[in-house]
Amino acid sequence: MAGALPAANGVEKEERQSRSIDGPTNPMVTPLLTDLYQFTMAYAYWKGGKHNERAVFDLYFRRNPFGGEYTVFAGLEECIKLIANFRFTEDDIAFIQSSLPPTCEVGFYNYLRGIDCSDVEIHAFSEGCVVFPRMPLMRVEGPVAVVQLLETPLLNLVNYASLVATNAARHRFVAGKSKLLLEFGLRRAQGPDGGIGASKYCYMGGFDATSNVAAGKLFGIPLRGTHSHAFVSSFLCSDLLGCIFGETNQSELAAFISYALAFPRNFLALVDTYDVMRSGIPNFCAVALALNDFGYKAIGIRLDSGDLAYQSCEARNFFRVVEKEFGVSEYGKTSITASNDLNEETLDALNKQGHEVDAFGIGTHLVTCYAQPALGVVFKLVEINNKPRIKLSEDVSKVSIPCKKRCYRLYGKEGYPLVDIMTGENEPPPKVGERILCRHPFNESKRAYVVPQRVEELMKCFWPGKSGKDRAELPPIKLIRERCIKQLDQMRPDHMRRLNPTPYKVSVSAKLYDFIHFLWLNEAPVGELQ
Repeated sequence: MAGALPAANGVEKEERQSRSIDGPTNPMVTPLLTDLYQFTMAYAYWKGGKHNERAVFDLYFRRNPFGGEYTVFAGLEECIKLIANFRFTEDDIAFIQSSLPPTCEVGFYNYLRGIDCSDVEIHAFSEGCVVFPRMPLMRVEGPVAVVQLLETPLLNLVNYASLVATNAARHRFVAGKSKLLLEFGLRRAQGPDGGIGASKYCYMGGFDATSNVAAGKLFGIPLRGTHSHAFVSSFLCSDLLGCIFGETNQSELAAFISYALAFPRNFLALVDTYDVMRSGIPNFCAVALALNDFGYKAIGIRLDSGDLAYQSCEARNFFRVVEKEFGVSEYGKTSITASNDLNEETLDALNKQGHEVDAFGIGTHLVTCYAQPALGVVFKLVEINNKPRIKLSEDVSKVSIPCKKRCYRLYGKEGYPLVDIMTGENEPPPKVGERILCRHPFNESKRAYVVPQRVEELMKCFWPGKSGKDRAELPPIKLIRERCIKQLDQMRPDHMRRLNPTPYKVSVSAKLYDFIHFLWLNEAPVGELQ
């Protein structure tokens, strides 16, 4: 076309894309957020003239958390934000120089001044995807010294994010789709970053709202919250009315009246400060009925102690009686929220006992991942200068799967995923209706033919570097959340159940299986008996 601008080359395209990506949410996420040995290795690479050799690393985990058979992948957006803004400042260089031995040459620090991620290429699963062990959640390719410097921050950004998103998804599965789930964990989280990250990734994993105002502002997560016991106990019965209201605690009634005056359209009362059934619920109903007379509708109550199943059922019965006696339409459906150190086990127990809770506020066990504190994501070299590499171990679960790979999800006739399969990068992809042999990477007897009814390629390019490839977009968190919920719904129920779930199959192609074992035998030392 006459007068058209020339196409941008790969470097210009990468620079334009980099400028469109903000820095990490947490300002502490910088190139210095890494282990010292990454810098000592980078210096050794540089000193030996190896620093620009082309390396490929896989980021993956070996075992699903919480005794389950699935994981939710999270943290990708923050990884890409780090990579897009990866630069060392002069202060960074000065601190690194003071931390390394004085024998390190000045030329290395000049090298650090010039590095960025313009020659790094990232392929990854989409954030919010359901993922499984051994699959490369991220493939990071680039100059070996630069990629080595990315190892620790990428692991840091993915490990907790994926763990807490999975924890949230598990709580959602036990609670059921119809219940409102509220994340109340900020005060118990491991520091400010743990609190912000938990709110973000719990929402991604299926929670509906958070109490964390900062997370609401940063990520657009809906906010929910009411008052505490301190608000109720701060009132004396003489504050607003005389002590004339039956057996209930009058100061509690005064507190409810005050809160309702402040929030007539959002009145939700914490009813267990003194006595749930003898005081809290009657006081709430008195105020809610008064609001109703003025044209407002109370939202409901929150239970924060005691036998939640029993109290919720009794409260529901109380509301139904009030609806019948006073003719207040829909009053029997008044919302009941429960909190008080909830976790998967208590949610499951409530389901078995029978309850009338509409919403759960969950904090400590959710955000601290109390049942399992770490996921164990690892970062392993799989190729250097186009030559596949393998890590061997007496523990077979720690043997890495070499070379650049492509990943596919094969679906069966009923629409459920049947198996995930890894192939060599240049192998032809599986095709719908064509039989493919799927093999366990390390167990020769575990194999099966699969005729897929749908084939989904799982990895996309999220950072093209100088490759010229298009960069997949990073969607907003609400769309990631929708993807996560949809993928979880697609899983077969026996893979999802809380106790004794069926393991999901992760496999390799026959060609990749043969190559793994050829390389294994080639790299393993051969003993000699005397």
